[in-house]
Amino acid sequence: MKVIVLNNMAPFTWGGAEELAHHLVKKLRAIGVDAENLRIPFSWDPAELLIEQILMCQSFRIADTDRVISLKFPAYYAQHDNKVFWLLHQYRQAYDLWDAGQANIPNTPRGEEIRRLIHEADNQVFRTAKHIYTNSMTTAERLKRYNGFNSDVLMPPLNDPEIFTGGTDDGYLLAPGRINATKRQFMLIDAMQHLPLSARLVIAGPPDGPSDAEDLRRRVEEAGLEDRVTLDLRFLSREELADYVNKARAIAYLPFDEDSVGYVTMEAFQAGKPVLTTTDSGGLLQIVRDRETGAVVAPNSEALAEGMTRFLSSSNQAAALGQAGHRLWLSLGIDWSSTLTKLLA
Repeated sequence: MKVIVLNNMAPFTWGGAEELAHHLVKKLRAIGVDAENLRIPFSWDPAELLIEQILMCQSFRIADTDRVISLKFPAYYAQHDNKVFWLLHQYRQAYDLWDAGQANIPNTPRGEEIRRLIHEADNQVFRTAKHIYTNSMTTAERLKRYNGFNSDVLMPPLNDPEIFTGGTDDGYLLAPGRINATKRQFMLIDAMQHLPLSARLVIAGPPDGPSDAEDLRRRVEEAGLEDRVTLDLRFLSREELADYVNKARAIAYLPFDEDSVGYVTMEAFQAGKPVLTTTDSGGLLQIVRDRETGAVVAPNSEALAEGMTRFLSSSNQAAALGQAGHRLWLSLGIDWSSTLTKLLA
């Protein structure tokens, strides 16, 4: 059986979707499937380019392939007669981020037209799907609300659970993952100003752009936090990331309305670490539960400082919440064997 995993690519960017596509191909090959990862270049700025990108992807017809597994806009427009969607997200700036005033599509008549064309193209391609899976209930609900399509939730498995072993506690709070404005690591730096001198924060991961790194460095410097906040702003190997996670007291992850539970959360719970997040973080809230598996607080510096204090002031409480998160994650029974069975059915 020949399978194409269809995804976008932005040069020099590697995040959760790229990790998922890479490991999906790896797991398919392990069971004897002839699988390839097809990455289509994607540029979204300025917004006018979006229409060109849609038309480009619609012009592709994938041949000599038994099954296509499509992950993201706009790559999922490529044509194939036996296409399954494992929808990570649509172009959210034409949907919920537009409603929230956070879109790069201008609020003009032309912007309205671009948004309408994206909705129409999505509705057309979703009608061709053999099956639509989504990576979380948040993504499923958004798809139903805006486009009217039903889907089945298929949460991604953790790619390498064996390296997230936990077991140690060096007392710091860790914020791992891609660095950008929607992941909101800057809010943790602001919150650190409300914490005692003993509090330590590590932010580790690759910035989406130079301005993202510079913003964090500026905030740390202006607040005088150089000796309490460590910025390791680069692409980390899986072993380096796991080492950070395994030695942390707790993990902080503050995305705005995240589509899924997120690898940061999955890795934290696999390692038995509690997670700090916010009430508007989206898909994480399926398993990050306040005072059960972590802390869920309002998205402001004072509330975040209170949540951070819960973990930093009590290693025993942090460990207990982390173990509860570990048990919850394992109870979900999310594994690659059952996932591949559904995607290939």
